[in-house]
Amino acid sequence: MPTVRSFDYAVIRVVPRVEREEFINAGVILFCRTCPFLGARVELDPSRLAALAPECDPAEVEHYLAFIPLVCNGDLAAGEPASWPPANRFHWLTAPRSTIIQTSPVHSGTTTDPQATLDRLFERMVASTNWRNR
Repeated sequence: MPTVRSFDYAVIRVVPRVEREEFINAGVILFCRTCPFLGARVELDPSRLAALAPECDPAEVEHYLAFIPLVCNGDLAAGEPASWPPANRFHWLTAPRSTIIQTSPVHSGTTTDPQATLDRLFERMVASTNWRNR
């Protein structure tokens, strides 16, 4: 029987105009301390970004979003944060910010398969909201 483990996750948001507090869900970060597992999936829907902020360059936003999975995977190309222990990386990535890339509050759950849970959360919170999937 698979072991049930607790995990924490946050939704990655693109907030083109911070002062308006409007956002697009663009990814999910999931951390399961006992596995250990730290992973992220990101995907920007350029059409949604254009509808919300036509002046915002999707290529630039995608560049910043691509940094998140690198940090999660411990890829040193992402700089010093990628060298930190997974818990520190997760807390750094999910710390409150007032920049174009932000995360939701951290939520918790239980899982027997962190990767499958990350994929399910991504489909529910990000892919299902993409206009091209309707």
